[in-house]
This record gives sequence, C-alpha cells and structure tokens, in this order.
Amino acid sequence: MPSNPDVERPRDARTVAEQYRRYERPLSALVAIAVVVTFLATYLATSLVPAVGVFAGSLALVSVPIFRLRGTVRLETDADADAVVNAFTGPTPPVLAFQWGIADAVVVDDEAVTYRISYLFGLQSVEVTVRARGNSTPERGRTVELTVTAEGEPWSTYTVHVTPHDGRTGVEYEYVSDRRFGLRRLPQRLVAGRYRDEALAAQGYTVVERDSRYGV
Repeated sequence: MPSNPDVERPRDARTVAEQYRRYERPLSALVAIAVVVTFLATYLATSLVPAVGVFAGSLALVSVPIFRLRGTVRLETDADADAVVNAFTGPTPPVLAFQWGIADAVVVDDEAVTYRISYLFGLQSVEVTVRARGNSTPERGRTVELTVTAEGEPWSTYTVHVTPHDGRTGVEYEYVSDRRFGLRRLPQRLVAGRYRDEALAAQGYTVVERDSRYGV
C-alpha cells in the first residue's frame, strides 16, 4: 500500500483535531489511572486477594462492551454537491477529522484510505481504514457510504445523503457503530462532543440539527 505524504488535509480542521487530542489523551489515561488507584487503595485497606478482585471488577467495568453509538446529523454548506461528494469520497471525509487530523500518516490505495495513528507516546498505534462507495437515487439524491474499520475489525458506518437546495447543499448523514464499546470510551466521546461541530465548521459545514443516541 503506497504512502501518500502529499495528501492535503484541511489545516483549520487539523488544528481543531489537535485540540481534541490534547484533551482526549489525558482524560482517557485517567480511566486507567483510576483502575490502578482503586486497586492500590483496596490493597492498602485490606489485602492482596480482595484487591485483585476489585481490580478485575474495575477493569471489566470499563472494558466490557456495553453500548453502541448511533445518530443523525443535518448539515448545510455553500459548496456545491459535486464538491461535497468529492470531499466525502476523498482521503479526508469531513466527518472523520478526528482520525485523519491526528494521523501520523495517510495511506491511499485504489480501494481505501488508511490513517496510521499512534498513542501512548508512540508505544502503540492503530490503523483506521475507510472505504467509500457512492451512488445516486431519485428519492435521496446522491449518497455516499463510508465503512470504517480499525485494525481490520468493524468500527462504524456512515451513510451520507447530499441534496442541493436554495443555492446551498444539504448534507444528512446517519452513523452507527458496528461494535459495542466499554465505559473507557466515554472520555473520548465527551471530548469529541465538544469539538465535532467546530471541526465541521472549519471545513465549511454548518450543523443544523444533531440527534445522537446510545444503544445496546
């Protein structure tokens, strides 16, 4: 898979993504720290055996897959429909700014784009791969489907409908996570909630309505 260091990533959106990462990484680390602190506190207050039990329970509580994410978002932009479709099918889809915006590398081939993202001071990394498929229907206009995987495992799906109206372009996308997540993902979601509309605005999209839901 060839590397594409010359892939242009919208600068303003990357700035927002870096702000997201600046807060998300420490908050996510706090979850692990809380589990360790709970273990140590239990050990000091009792003994090793109950401490191990508490540690195992705490780890399960934050790691066991519990919920799925889904929702619908309506956007508007001054860009024409062709430009919007090209953006969503290109290497930097507007809704994935927190992935390509913090990626160490963006790798493109004929079938997909992959974001290589490192964390824990570069000790660990993950590859997020996106496959885009576009089509057109009389009922919904032009549609783009984004299928996202992480390390080859299902992650989420975005279905994007693009419709010109009143000299602007309306974008409605539905998203659903293709796997369940544990409570350790909540800090990530909270920080994303703070910056997601700002990241879209940096790319020229105004959020008209957002409906986000948790499910099981």
